[in-house]
Amino acid sequence: MIGVPMILSAQKKISIIPSGGYAWRVAEKPSGLSQAEKDYLNKLSQGFNFDVAAYYNLNTSIGLGLKFNLFSSSAQMNYSVNMPDGTYAVVMMDTKDQITFIGPSFIYSNFNSETKHKLYYDLALGMISYKSTTGNVVIEGSNLGLATSIAYQYAINPNIFVGPQLGYTAGTLKKMKLNGNTIELSEGQYEGLGRVSLSLAGTFRF
Repeated sequence: MIGVPMILSAQKKISIIPSGGYAWRVAEKPSGLSQAEKDYLNKLSQGFNFDVAAYYNLNTSIGLGLKFNLFSSSAQMNYSVNMPDGTYAVVMMDTKDQITFIGPSFIYSNFNSETKHKLYYDLALGMISYKSTTGNVVIEGSNLGLATSIAYQYAINPNIFVGPQLGYTAGTLKKMKLNGNTIELSEGQYEGLGRVSLSLAGTFRF
């Protein structure tokens, strides 16, 4: 009778792991900025992070699947514009940023062990994409990226685990499109898309 729960747990082949939390971009910011510009970039560099992965378990500890994550942030900044009559007009710049990643992924876990304390590590390589919209100006780009996470979860029951997840997503853009026109970036101007995230993750096993 003791072996029955272990057999049932071993038969679970599919793991779905969604998570939601907050993330911070880690790329170095330009120097020589005003305080307003620094505040604007600081707001854009932190925002909501959503992540979901699905795995098929090859054995009791290793699985292969697909991972997707999304980072979104926004910021506003007022700046002055010289008018033809010599006066100044204050204009608000409203920017919305979005970074997405999708790619095949590998997971190593102790999901099939008897303990209620679950751990996992996953790693994915795939496509990372960036989109920044300010009014009618749209900047876009994509490149090879990496996403990885490590988590501790507590087993509420044999099929549902919940706990904190620490994640890291990386990628760099060497060229982008500005309203459809390609711009080659010189070294030192590359757009770093790396970020760290802290989320609450749930695992659902089938």
